[in-house]
Amino acid sequence: MMLRVKFTKSGCLKFIGHLDVMRYFQKAMRRAHIDVAYSTGFSPHQIMSFAAPLSIGLTSDGEYFDMEVHSVTGREDMKARLNHVMAEGITVTDIRLLPDHAKNAMASVAAAGYTVRIREQYEQGVPLKEAMTRFTESEHAFYVKKTKKNEITLDLKEGVHELSYENGTVSMLIDTGSSSNLKPEVVMEMLYSYYGKQCGEFDFIIHRTETYGRTDDGRFAPLIEAGEVF
Repeated sequence: MMLRVKFTKSGCLKFIGHLDVMRYFQKAMRRAHIDVAYSTGFSPHQIMSFAAPLSIGLTSDGEYFDMEVHSVTGREDMKARLNHVMAEGITVTDIRLLPDHAKNAMASVAAAGYTVRIREQYEQGVPLKEAMTRFTESEHAFYVKKTKKNEITLDLKEGVHELSYENGTVSMLIDTGSSSNLKPEVVMEMLYSYYGKQCGEFDFIIHRTETYGRTDDGRFAPLIEAGEVF
């Protein structure tokens, strides 16, 4: 059976990369005595699938991974056992039982919600509400993404589903996943560009609020909703 686990990432652990988080949870499963399933072959490994990796330096309330287990106890018991062995900065907030037909966490990701705050020392006086109005009312918002081999022109209007500003915080819902992956920094760069401003790598405090999949009727739903309480 497959379980979907939701967890938070905060504090100093925001500087731990995705691969280290994966290794961390593999060890945590053993310490918490979770009856996790292993693959067969010469190098058996725990059967786990993580959702969209979180960039280093970002915190999150909506991180996910799926794991196959041979047996379960109670949902609250498993949460307690995992949190008992967690380091400060990671907390398991929910565990659900996935139906047999469910896609794995990585394949399920369609979008993610973020909040963005500008660090006080990097304030440039950009009128963000006005910039968002320009973005919303424009037919296209082209952005040139530079890679090691070439340049790709993207239309951000296709990947930004919600955008708002209140009390010094930008909130956005943007495409995330294997087919289309948009970073919140890119959206901020576009807003700044309307006023001839450039933002730096460390200008923002970015927090992922949730990771979403698409339901059959086309709406965005948190990944945890694909599972059932047990």
